[in-house]
Amino acid sequence: MASTALLIIGLLLLVGGAELLVRGAGKLALSLGISPLVVGLTIVSIGTSAPEVAVSLGSALQGQADLALGNVLGSNIFNVLFILGVSAVILPLSVNAQIVRQEIPVMIGASLLLLPLMLDGVVNRWEGLLMLGLMAAYIVHLVRSPSQESAEVERELLDELPKDSAWDRHWAVQLLLIAGGLALLILGARWLVDAAVEIARSLGVSELVIGLTIVAAGTSAPEVATSVMAALRGQRDIAIGNVVGSNIFNILGCLGLVAAVAPGGMPVAPAALHFDYWVMLATALACLPVMLSAREIARWEGAVFVGYYVAYCAFLILRAQQHDALGAYSTAMLSFVVPLTIIAMVASLMKGQRQP
Repeated sequence: MASTALLIIGLLLLVGGAELLVRGAGKLALSLGISPLVVGLTIVSIGTSAPEVAVSLGSALQGQADLALGNVLGSNIFNVLFILGVSAVILPLSVNAQIVRQEIPVMIGASLLLLPLMLDGVVNRWEGLLMLGLMAAYIVHLVRSPSQESAEVERELLDELPKDSAWDRHWAVQLLLIAGGLALLILGARWLVDAAVEIARSLGVSELVIGLTIVAAGTSAPEVATSVMAALRGQRDIAIGNVVGSNIFNILGCLGLVAAVAPGGMPVAPAALHFDYWVMLATALACLPVMLSAREIARWEGAVFVGYYVAYCAFLILRAQQHDALGAYSTAMLSFVVPLTIIAMVASLMKGQRQP
């Protein structure tokens, strides 16, 4: 009970810290004359991924590398399957052409890049610096490459930026908000990591499984709130762009920072390399045909995404317990459910291509 309470408190501190960090840094940047588009593409996007960074970096520095890697892989899986799925069930999500043309290929490319870096069992410091360099180059490209969608995207990003208020207009208050947000992120990450490790030991499951499920879902709370609220308001591009941007930052920014800072780099658990990485890659690849089919994620596709996330979590639980039903469950998924879903998505893609 104490570990569960500590985990919940840690999650609340992470969410609160991210909110303070985004408000303080966002208002400070705007007051310095930086455009809303740049602030939205950098501070807001990075701020929603701040819990993943805090937890992964904190766990890696404490020697819990499996928890760090599981948090990022699990968060990316959760973002696509659960958050996009729930958002699409609420309201079918229309997809901005720039997201299909640029952001999704970058997300897939970042996911593919991770494989050769993991094959030797560790992502070393130089590979982490390479990933951070690619993240910086991507942000610079977004800022310096105007597109026909930029004006529309900028208008939508205004809804994500901190609202104007009198009490936080002074730079000193903004700096205090940034410092307070960082402090809450550090404290929340430490408590959450400690609680997650204790829960894993008490349940007899690996830290990787806890990172892939409980920690991943918890640190994705800002993305859940942003995307679901955007869907409820009808801001369907933000719901998708928030998830895709977060996934790119999780791989290049979060894992890159962990590998660059952690002593000896970031070790890679065999289970993560042989299974969970491929699930993350499959979810990234699944976005392209779904969105190309009609530039929309329909409600039934969203329901399929949510169903797959539930199935994935069920598999992790069965695998952790070495349950007798694991073999039959895996066979059913691979022999029936996955092929039927692929056939349905290919048919949807062909139908969308035939439409003018």
